[in-house]
Amino acid sequence: MTTSGGIFDLPSLNAQIQTLDARMTAPGFWDDRRTSQRAIRQKNLLEREVKHWTAMARRLDDLAAMVDLAESEQDAALEGDLADELAQAEQALAKLRVELLLHGEMDANNAILSIHPGAGGTESQDWAEMLMRMYVRWAEAKGYQIETLDYLPGEQAGIKSVTLGLAGGNAYGFLKSEAGVHRLVRISPFDANKRRHTSFASVFVYPEIEEDVAGDIPEKDLKIDTFRSGGAGGQNVNKVETAIRITHLPTGLVVQCQNERSQLKNKMGAMKVMRARLFELEQKKKAEEFNAFVGEKKEIGFGSQIRSYVFQPYQIVKDHRTNCEIGNISAVMDGALDPFIEAYLLHTLKK
Repeated sequence: MTTSGGIFDLPSLNAQIQTLDARMTAPGFWDDRRTSQRAIRQKNLLEREVKHWTAMARRLDDLAAMVDLAESEQDAALEGDLADELAQAEQALAKLRVELLLHGEMDANNAILSIHPGAGGTESQDWAEMLMRMYVRWAEAKGYQIETLDYLPGEQAGIKSVTLGLAGGNAYGFLKSEAGVHRLVRISPFDANKRRHTSFASVFVYPEIEEDVAGDIPEKDLKIDTFRSGGAGGQNVNKVETAIRITHLPTGLVVQCQNERSQLKNKMGAMKVMRARLFELEQKKKAEEFNAFVGEKKEIGFGSQIRSYVFQPYQIVKDHRTNCEIGNISAVMDGALDPFIEAYLLHTLKK
């Protein structure tokens, strides 16, 4: 996406679409499936951006006409409608401004999000479940589709791990800001002495990778095991081996999926996660090679503490990368993450 003098550059965007159209009609274009599919996705994204910004331009033109009408008619009811329309237009424009910050190759993809509690048993497992609820609320507000790929409950409370698939526009672009360690400080509900506890949970975020992008993973590189799904016991434990564990032998990566009752669906879910993790591993390898070549030393962000959620003795959520702070911790836990996401995207844009 490009801007010119603070105004969206629609001619430039249309020119990019025309260039892609010309490529698609060139001889031999469809011979390379991966290249052709990548071009189709790029064109679809550009066309979606044109649609959004064209609609916004029409909306602003309509507002300008309403302003002229309100000034000439001096109609109080019309002025009230105008105020409502302005407020809605401001919200829509703010959303488009945030989308302008997304410039990564995979930002438009769906996302795969995994949460794992740190040391601390029930306390950390409960914190992991709180984070899961927070991300589900955020995704619901965005209108995203949510799929539970893997879910392992804790013995007493919380979760041992969860992997979610979140499908919607720019899901990965937004959620990539959430990867890292999240810290909780609160009076533990599991402590009879009501002492303050600090808990940690790790969040991992990967872009969902389609097969045509990732390429085929050789069957000889995969070890596939089946097992019975675990759970809280009783009827929650499957009596047949529907759960799937896939090991990528060259890298040692292991993923599992046991949420579905169908072994085939669990295998499809596990392969979706495996493709995403292999892509992420390849991207990290390229970044490390580049940094070694240029001699650049960067802060290790993955696995480091990125945000603190303090319930006691005061209430605040602070992102340590951007210094973005929100005092309404209840709103954050209900999914109000956009201020943190926007601050992170602005922060990375300045680097």
